[in-house]
Amino acid sequence: MPTLIDTGQQVDDRWTLVRDTVEPQALPAGPVIVNLETWLEHRETLVARADVAVWLGPADDPDALAGDASALPLVAVDFPKFSDGRGYSTGRLLRDRYKFAGELRAIGDVLRDQLYYLHQCGFDAFALRDDQDVDTALSAFRDFRDGYQLTVRRTPIFRRPDVRSGAVAPTT
Repeated sequence: MPTLIDTGQQVDDRWTLVRDTVEPQALPAGPVIVNLETWLEHRETLVARADVAVWLGPADDPDALAGDASALPLVAVDFPKFSDGRGYSTGRLLRDRYKFAGELRAIGDVLRDQLYYLHQCGFDAFALRDDQDVDTALSAFRDFRDGYQLTVRRTPIFRRPDVRSGAVAPTT
């Protein structure tokens, strides 16, 4: 089972990830994460359960969850391989365009090198690949103290009034 980092610490994962498309009665008891196809096909039944989340693959359109963003407790975004960066955009869209406020989780081929950047895109939970050391992974959140890019997590230095006026020096 992958190690789960949630809000900067290792936690036990209470959610069961179901990769296959299944009928609602075949889902395990307890909190479950289903694929988008299962969600769309059985939405009414799954909404009534209240402990169902959705995972999106690289080719899935986050627009399909636009009407459900406020009701879902968790959305997981699959990174099937390290070099596939489409999930970063999915995370930003969920946070910025659809105002998703629940847990945004990265799943799949998630490595330490991605964590800081995923966090900047709005992800707050990370299911690490099995070969990743959790202590080393947690240090990724301290790789950089500040930045020039606009992210979900920060206003860039050049847009901060205190920095533009010279009143406060930027952190480095």
